[in-house]
Amino acid sequence: MSTLVHCQHLSHRYGSKQVLNDISFNIEAGAPVALVGPNGAGKTTLFSLMSGFILPSEGRIEILGQPPGSMAVKNQMQVLPQDAQLDPAFNVGEQLKLYCRLQGMSPKQQQSETERVLELVSMQDSIKAKPTALSHGMRKRVAIAQALIGAPKLVLLDEATAGLDPLHARQIRELIQQLSTDITFLLSSHDLHELERLCDQVLLLEHGQLREHRIQTQTNNVRQLTLVLAKKDPQIEQKISQLTGVTEVRSLSATEILISFDTDIAADLPVTLMAVCFEQQWPFKQLTSGASLETVLFTQ
Repeated sequence: MSTLVHCQHLSHRYGSKQVLNDISFNIEAGAPVALVGPNGAGKTTLFSLMSGFILPSEGRIEILGQPPGSMAVKNQMQVLPQDAQLDPAFNVGEQLKLYCRLQGMSPKQQQSETERVLELVSMQDSIKAKPTALSHGMRKRVAIAQALIGAPKLVLLDEATAGLDPLHARQIRELIQQLSTDITFLLSSHDLHELERLCDQVLLLEHGQLREHRIQTQTNNVRQLTLVLAKKDPQIEQKISQLTGVTEVRSLSATEILISFDTDIAADLPVTLMAVCFEQQWPFKQLTSGASLETVLFTQ
């Protein structure tokens, strides 16, 4: 497995304001990686450092073993900021062909690559449309197509599905999963449910500090389940804790429960738990394997 991004003791300040403080992490080629954190945590600054738009105050960062923004990295990494805009003076095809040309493609290659990336985002019928004729969601999908030009090894997407309707957001998630065999995505988003569907590695920025997590549904023989109820019985935690193999029951909210159990003792606990819910007439909304990303980051 090759290292795409290597950050070591990276810090950045704007004047006297410390935005990133001595963070270190690696991103390996493979599954998408999530970058999360509250507004002002330093996510945009980190993207800017990785892109070579700004230089770190201290520490170093390497993209594919090279300094960010260097010619050796050109075409190997693409970045899509959240507020990326299309030029209203040119139609979709003209704009994408221009980016293809900047990557050194011939006119024939520009045409075929433009058609390829537009088809990936289901926008091939809009190749001659002006951005002003497109909805916000359609413009977002064209921008994502731009980021896929040339099949880069690393793509940084900031709020990739923001503004998309549920159907097209799902299509973008499926596209990211499909392309992840060849492209590694770093996804910045406030939608934790979306990120936990796609990512195994999570980088959490808080007050300029970084915490790194791996999303796991099972550790050795201990597994977790998250039960979401429409209404919670006051005795439910006690009753679940008495089930064979259950090692811990923890209330996460008024209607959400995290259950840990030993798979060697109770491999079929999910089935047993559903039977108990029906027997006790506990109205439930969802039973999922593992702890949610929100739980992993903010309650454990």
